[in-house]
Amino acid sequence: MPENSIQGLLVLDPARLAELAHEHRDDFKAMEPFPHVVLDNLFPDSLLDSVLDEFPTPADIEWTSFSDGAQKKLANQNESEIGPITRLLLYQLNSQTFISFLEALTAIDGLLPDPHLGGGGLHQIERGGFLKVHSDFNWHPKLRLDRRLNLLLYLNRGWEEAHGGHLELWRPDMTKCERRILPVFNRCVIFSTTDDTPHGHPEPLACPEGWTRKSLGLYYYTNGRPADERSPHHSSFFHKRPGEDYDFPKGLLGPRQQAIRSALLRWTPPIMVDAWNYCLLRLRNGRGYIP
Repeated sequence: MPENSIQGLLVLDPARLAELAHEHRDDFKAMEPFPHVVLDNLFPDSLLDSVLDEFPTPADIEWTSFSDGAQKKLANQNESEIGPITRLLLYQLNSQTFISFLEALTAIDGLLPDPHLGGGGLHQIERGGFLKVHSDFNWHPKLRLDRRLNLLLYLNRGWEEAHGGHLELWRPDMTKCERRILPVFNRCVIFSTTDDTPHGHPEPLACPEGWTRKSLGLYYYTNGRPADERSPHHSSFFHKRPGEDYDFPKGLLGPRQQAIRSALLRWTPPIMVDAWNYCLLRLRNGRGYIP
């Protein structure tokens, strides 16, 4: 690719990002039900159109498929199967410039990117797909870091309310959905992730046949986290909405099972907990993270 073409794809302006961080940092902290911000048109439409042009269909590459009572989605974090323009954008979102923006926006110091895109990368949901409300895995077994922040960038041109796929943000006690965010083109959602940040898109997608809900996912980490956010290492666990009836898939924990597991782990020697966490997550990684 010619140098001038590459220059046109380097889209991060530190001055503009600093202004955005200053403008939204108070909102990020104050938003309910947990810290988050929705930023529209963060990137040039022309860049994301190029990302969309090279976004693989469900048949183009080998996707990791999640299909059970809690989720029906496709994911791919294999860099060799991600297009060159998309890779360049992902590199920038893991860069010093963007990390500095995220730290200023969220007041989380010492953020670290994940070059392995664990649980992130390309996400795609076909008609009828869904992702039940869940709390995210909290520990990266390879980097041995605590997960602190999610970034979701949506790539859905012409998306309408009737198509569904809203990202729902729920209160920690699961009594109410505080916010529903439509996954429209060039919309970026950044939010804190702890055990008390339930989110998902639990309603089956109602987009036209042949359409899919496309997004990029990136997660950011720190070495340690505030004491009031700490819990034993765990994979994602799912929550039931009021009146919702479904069985948690085998191997995935609901909040009650997670609470029992946490109580047991408090009485287990730390060296045994570390060994168990490492082995369990290595096994899960064989079929991909559960984002």
